[in-house]
Amino acid sequence: MGWQEQYKSRLCTAEEAVRHIEDGDAVVLAHCVGEPPVLVEAMVANAAQYKNVEVKHMVSLGNGGYAVPGMEEHFRADPLFVSPNTRNAIIEGRADFTPAFFHEVPLLLRQKKLRCDVVMAQVTPPDEDGYCSLGTSVDYTYQAIKSAKIVIVQVNDQFPRTYGEKVHISEFDYIVEASTPVYESKPTQIGELEKAIGANCVSLIEDGSTLQLGIGGIPDAVIQLLGDRKNLGIHSEMISDGTLALYEKGVINGKFKKFDQGKMTVTFLMGSRKLYDFAHNNPEVEVRPVDYVNHPAVIMKQNKMVCINSAIQVDLMGQVAAESIGLKQFSGVGGQVDFIRGASMAEDGKSIIAMASYTKKKDGSIISKIAPFLDHGAAVTTSRNDIDYVVTECGIAELKGKSLRERARSLINISHESAKEELQAEFEKRFHEKFYAIAKDF
Repeated sequence: MGWQEQYKSRLCTAEEAVRHIEDGDAVVLAHCVGEPPVLVEAMVANAAQYKNVEVKHMVSLGNGGYAVPGMEEHFRADPLFVSPNTRNAIIEGRADFTPAFFHEVPLLLRQKKLRCDVVMAQVTPPDEDGYCSLGTSVDYTYQAIKSAKIVIVQVNDQFPRTYGEKVHISEFDYIVEASTPVYESKPTQIGELEKAIGANCVSLIEDGSTLQLGIGGIPDAVIQLLGDRKNLGIHSEMISDGTLALYEKGVINGKFKKFDQGKMTVTFLMGSRKLYDFAHNNPEVEVRPVDYVNHPAVIMKQNKMVCINSAIQVDLMGQVAAESIGLKQFSGVGGQVDFIRGASMAEDGKSIIAMASYTKKKDGSIISKIAPFLDHGAAVTTSRNDIDYVVTECGIAELKGKSLRERARSLINISHESAKEELQAEFEKRFHEKFYAIAKDF
């Protein structure tokens, strides 16, 4: 039987496909933009058929109907990264959370430490040889397809075909054709605060560097300010729209990358339709599995590797909380530690935690993000042994190789003015000496 006949024999409706999910199954959803909306909606609509189905994923952009109140008998969400659609369910005890480094998720699937009975993903229509692209989301989705007992896919002709791993239709059990718009993220607003933080980050980036950047106002500000750099490369968990402008200017060309030279290497994409159209059939963009892209042993070998990540809170020892607010699980570790450790192991690498020095409450009062101690119950995302640079709008603190006393001085130096008195008092209590301001590290 040729692949065309195989394809036709496996075609069905979404309603028919999700009937093959059984009680107690672990259903893994493709990551982020790769989440198949038609299949998830059909599964939720069929909730009465199920009992105790676990739903696992990292970033989820859907409405999370399986995690709303009243679904407890049928579904239990157990994400590895908390998105808005599951956050309340976790806080209220109606869902679980599983911590994991992003690069280890495929290994956990292979080891069966993460159950995967059913996987549901979006793919492109097959090529002339019967292979489909995983488009925006190869990450752990590729391994989930290899590990699952049942593979259900939504074939979406609006999904971009990207270079990287492909999957043959013979690996699919049920195929649902559905043309739906691809999830798009809204552009972020870049204000003076983000520009000031971005400028401090850019001062650490040399010509020929290889970059890991995320999504949000600070990464976008960094990208906007890199126009005078030369021969930058991308080896990143993801890219978003801001990267395109630097590519079009020739600033990003990957000339000095030691792996995948000349290519932008990522494990997923999230942005606008313009980004997806740019990546479509573009050999200079490779979307690869996360156990390659995010593996510290790969990252450490890139040329002048610089990674930029964010934080919710940093204490005076340099411990970083980036995924929880006290006991409230807000997001997940994602690839932060993967890239920080990879960059730190590189001879010429730099890892940066970039954040505003403060956040505001609804009443307008200011809370310092540099604190004497992490909030009670907060998870330490990046340890004090891993931390390298902390950047705020107030400056740069270099912490690698510094004593606890030196770290505290440097962090107080870049803290918000409203917090300095409290932080200085804690410094004097902890280190038994008078605090004095030091010249800025940079």
